[in-house]
Formats: sequence, structure tokens, C-alpha cells
Amino acid sequence: MKTNMLTYNRLAAILFFLAIPLLLCALGDTPARSFLKECISLLTILGYFLMLGQFFLSRANKKMLKPHKTGKVYKLHRIIGYIFVSILLVHPLLIVVPRFFEAGISPGEAFSKIISTWDSRGLILGVLAWSLMLILGITSAVRNKLGLKYTTWRVLHGTLSIIFITLATWHAMDLGRHTDLPMSLYMGAIAGLGILLLLRTYLNKSLPVFTLKTQSQP
Repeated sequence: MKTNMLTYNRLAAILFFLAIPLLLCALGDTPARSFLKECISLLTILGYFLMLGQFFLSRANKKMLKPHKTGKVYKLHRIIGYIFVSILLVHPLLIVVPRFFEAGISPGEAFSKIISTWDSRGLILGVLAWSLMLILGITSAVRNKLGLKYTTWRVLHGTLSIIFITLATWHAMDLGRHTDLPMSLYMGAIAGLGILLLLRTYLNKSLPVFTLKTQSQP
């Protein structure tokens, strides 16, 4: 039974956070661009969905993660977090990389134009999401040096994560090249489920979430 649950969870993770996003991209009616641009788009989309998956690799999803070893889940949570936070942090720079190989304005001019267009709601949302992601990455890396109780840290980390993923999802829906209606609906559904899962854990006082014994758990 335990082996079956492990297999089902792994298949579900591949399906919901890799296969379906890629399928929606493939079925979308977005005009094709250069190979480099498409690779950057796919990397960004996968980075976003794997960051969404972090909600489901936390104690908020304790029931589904029960068959897995806590230490391995925590390690995977950290690895995915650090890798894809790094990728999404350079997302603004990746957008202008193709300008090195195209005629027209330089990459520097393109980047300057992007960050100076403050009349764009999507851009403002992206800057706010990027800033929160940077804070999440830094606070996660130096957690033991912050002097916070573990319970306080969990609430802070969870709250920042909820605000970040909300802004990032809104930003992607507003400006994303591949975020047509099906992709937007799917992003909103997965993000909403992850947020509700985490909020349920925090608001349900019957769940033993805030205990110092869970210090080694995600």
C-alpha cells in the first residue's frame, strides 16, 4: 500500500506540475517564436509550476506526504526552492537575452524600457512578486541566523509565500505569452488549491502545526 501511494504521488506530481503545463503550452494558439525564446518561456513556466508545487511539499499536505520520508521531502523542498527561485530571479534578464541575437535595440535598452514602463499593471505586479521572491530566498537561506522562533518563521514564510504566488500568478496571467484562457484557469486553480491548503493548516487549531518538534520538517 505504501509503495502504491509513493508511486501515485510521484505520478501526480509529474502530471500536474510538468505534463499538463507543457500540454497546455503545446495546445495553445500562441504564434511560434525562435527556439531560444520558446526555451526561455518553457523554463519560466516550469519554474512557476514547480514553485507552486512547494505548497504541496509542505506540512500543509501532510496526509498525502505521509508515505514519504520526512527528511527526503524536506530536502526536495529546499532543492526545488533554491533552484527555481534562482531561475525566476533572473527571469527579467532572460527576457532580454534574445536581443543579443536580433537586430534592433540592445539588450540593455530593452531591459531599461521594461523596468521603466510603470504604467503597466502587469509589470508592477511582476516587480512586487520578484521582490517578495528575493526576500523568500534570502530569509530561507539565513533562517537560523534570524533569531526567530520556528513557529514565527513558519508563519512568516507561509505568509510571504501566499502573497508572492498570488502576485506572480496575477502577473503571469496579465503579461504571460502562453497564458491564454485554459492556462490561466489552470494556474489559478492550482495556485488557489495550494493557498487554501496552507491556510487550512494555519487556521485549523486542531492540527499540531506549530510545534518545535517539527524543526526538521518543511
